[in-house]
Amino acid sequence: MEKNFSIAVVVEHDRNGIKPVTFEVLNAARKIARSITAYYFSSNPEVDTQPLIEGGADEVRVCIHPDYEQYIHETYAAGLITEINKSRPDMIFLSASNNGKELAAEVATRLQVGLATDCIDLQLSEKGEVLIKRPVFSGKAHSMSRLSGPQPYLVTLRPNVFRGEGFEETRNGEIVKEAINLPDFSQIVKGLTREVGAELDITEARIIVSGGLGMQGPENFKLLEDLAEVLGAAVAASRPVVDNGWQEYSHQVGQTGRTVSPDLYIACGISGAVQHLAGMSSSRCIVAINSDPHAAIFSIADYGIVGDALKIVPLLTQEFKNILKS
Repeated sequence: MEKNFSIAVVVEHDRNGIKPVTFEVLNAARKIARSITAYYFSSNPEVDTQPLIEGGADEVRVCIHPDYEQYIHETYAAGLITEINKSRPDMIFLSASNNGKELAAEVATRLQVGLATDCIDLQLSEKGEVLIKRPVFSGKAHSMSRLSGPQPYLVTLRPNVFRGEGFEETRNGEIVKEAINLPDFSQIVKGLTREVGAELDITEARIIVSGGLGMQGPENFKLLEDLAEVLGAAVAASRPVVDNGWQEYSHQVGQTGRTVSPDLYIACGISGAVQHLAGMSSSRCIVAINSDPHAAIFSIADYGIVGDALKIVPLLTQEFKNILKS
């Protein structure tokens, strides 16, 4: 089936550069796109955009404004709508990260167009229509939907699903850099801004260390943070932990929190309530640590350790330190 769609991809980045999830989104776009434009919103005109060309973009538009030093979805939405009106893509692809979902909802509402969230597969029908697969009923089933209605369609893609084969260093593309104008949001967002990429989004993380009530108190999450630092992982939590105020909601995994699909999910002191399993059961490898040998988490774990997480986690941290140093 001929690829007839022009797709724009919103670049996610942090202080270390372009986030890996952006290249996953580019890879997904390449499956169905005739042409791909990457929108890079930044306060720095000297950003390195060549990896985006090598990753699949045909054009990179670097939109420069001092306000992009901090992330607020109002400024990103204003810039994105401006770029959409300029280049008129058929579809906009974003990561289903915290920022991506927030931004997609804002733009879809303002443009009055359709939004498909948390997609895990994209296909072209025999008629050239875009078909998307999404998990429903807490991941117990999948739905196939056809995109229709006014364009551009907005689509958010689940991280760690659309990985590509790598970069094509011989690809060529166009890079356009321009300063853009933004409305003054300073009064309504004062105190609500955060540094772009200040913290790893658990939905993007490829390794997650997650804690439940078995950690016995908020002070013991330092043990999980130490392990996460060694592994380059993100720290997550179950809903009871968040309800008790031990961790922020942005760390919550489960039916009422975030859905994650990391390569490795280490569940520490988590019993495995069905609501939590709905948010992490698609992890590629699950390691469970729990003092109860009958805990439900063991039913889906690839590896299980029966014991006190407060004693086992420090041992794991030290062992990983030894292995990674050698």
